Amino acid sequence: MKHRSRSLVSLKPSWLRVKAPQQERVGNVKEILRDLNLNTVCEEASCPNIGECFHSGTATFLIMGPACTRACPYCDIDFEKKPLALDSTEPLRLAEAVNRLKLNHVVITSVNRDDLPDGGASQFLRCVEQVRAISPKTTIEVLIPDLCAAWDALELILSAKPEVLNHNTETVPRLYRRVRPQGKYERSLELLQRTRQLAPGIYTKSGIMVGLGETDEEVRSVMRDLRQVDCDILTIGQYLQPSPKHLPVQEFITPGQFEAWREYGESIGFLQVVSSPLTRSSYHAEQVQQLMKNYPKTPTN
Repeated sequence: MKHRSRSLVSLKPSWLRVKAPQQERVGNVKEILRDLNLNTVCEEASCPNIGECFHSGTATFLIMGPACTRACPYCDIDFEKKPLALDSTEPLRLAEAVNRLKLNHVVITSVNRDDLPDGGASQFLRCVEQVRAISPKTTIEVLIPDLCAAWDALELILSAKPEVLNHNTETVPRLYRRVRPQGKYERSLELLQRTRQLAPGIYTKSGIMVGLGETDEEVRSVMRDLRQVDCDILTIGQYLQPSPKHLPVQEFITPGQFEAWREYGESIGFLQVVSSPLTRSSYHAEQVQQLMKNYPKTPTN
């Protein structure tokens, strides 16, 4: 498919317009984050749902950053800076932020750290442990990179027993070379499959972005692949071009199509499908607490 002209895709349709975030709540959150010198994806990616998520008691922290060792052409995270050494104080500062913000659910994600032998798994472990120690009632989701198939590193993260292990497949296999050149579709599926095998008590989750030239059937095929590895939760959202140097949007997907994908996902067995133009990986992430009541998992030893 040829790229559509930038003039056509730069005009966002009405369903992508959102109300301004609640500045009082957002301002309070930002003040705490600056005080503790922490990053969130909510801010780094200029997420349109920042006000809603902060108000509902959810935030997504970005650890081990801000520099990433990969250069995915859809992502706005900085890849030109040199990655810094891990900060041993970061897990405690993150846990303190969760406590101050009184978060019901926290998502912990990271930049890719392919420069580290364990891909940063040990830092994920320490962050989960610190949050558990200070805010034991807060449910925890880790949104992790593919770890370059270092499966011992995956086991280390799972040993912390987060409620949710999230790893995004991002796009359809045909577009991987262009969209996610340093990733491998089969590796992402294997990560989710190994998680299910190693930790049956943890909910698995993945997400894809659309509007990059994929077809309806390709999206449905990815959904079936994810169910093949027993993935529980799926998010589907519209890709938006962060800047002129990033991949252009090929199409703005209609709300009706997102709803059709949600219905299809539920029909093939996902416990939850969050599918809308504004959906991002952590959108409505706190709803896992209701899933835990409705669909309890076998406890992990």
